[in-house]
Amino acid sequence: MKWFRHTHDRPRKILLLSKRWLAIPGALLCVCALCLVTTLPAYVTASAPQRQLPVYCVQRDYKVCSLTFDAAWGNEDTQELIDILDQYNVKATFFVVGDWVEKYPESVKALSDAGHEVMSHSNHHDHFNTLSAQEIIDDLNACNDKIEAVTGVRPTLFRPPYGEYDDHVISTVRGMGIQPIQWDVDSLDWKDYDAATITQRVTEKVGPGSIVLFHNAALHTPEALPGILEYLLGQGYSIVPVSQLVLSGEEGTDYTIDHTGRQCPLP
Repeated sequence: MKWFRHTHDRPRKILLLSKRWLAIPGALLCVCALCLVTTLPAYVTASAPQRQLPVYCVQRDYKVCSLTFDAAWGNEDTQELIDILDQYNVKATFFVVGDWVEKYPESVKALSDAGHEVMSHSNHHDHFNTLSAQEIIDDLNACNDKIEAVTGVRPTLFRPPYGEYDDHVISTVRGMGIQPIQWDVDSLDWKDYDAATITQRVTEKVGPGSIVLFHNAALHTPEALPGILEYLLGQGYSIVPVSQLVLSGEEGTDYTIDHTGRQCPLP
């Protein structure tokens, strides 16, 4: 009977010892799982899709920039701007609203005849973040139809009204084969700053590949523009329409857009 108890108790001890040893790997697995959970946000962040951005500027290794003018409401200075730009033999890009095209078709034609780009700034200057993909498509097509009817050229660039956008706006616009354009130099001329302030803002911030924002009906822009042009040309800048500044092709294949909105060529 004692022998039986001895042989019976020994396996129990071995079994208990085995369970203790098995518990160690289990505990290690729990620690590893806990570490993974605590570091999971880093993995999620790394694999999260990149935000969709318009082009704010372009990576260039030489002095080149673009001047742009948004035209949404007034038309007080359009012809004067055309005359000033012509005096310096500079071509710019005008982003115009479809309603503005309907109201001032003669100015749209004058811009096109003078060699400036006429691109889309939406049909009614709505808040695009509130529109569905189909509403965005319909809006841009309506605006582009109006521009093409006057200029004979269909826009390939678009500037969101109010500078507002989100991922679905940018992806929808690019899905139409249209490049969304912002700016990296804001003259803030719409705040009715004097000519000296507008000039200082532009000349201090401009760099190779910059896109500068003006408005066609701002109070002091015609006064500031000659000095800005003289500065840029004197510094050796080439001033070209936006379509000549941006890189062609497809994002991810021919170029990338970094977190600042800078469009960079791929090797």
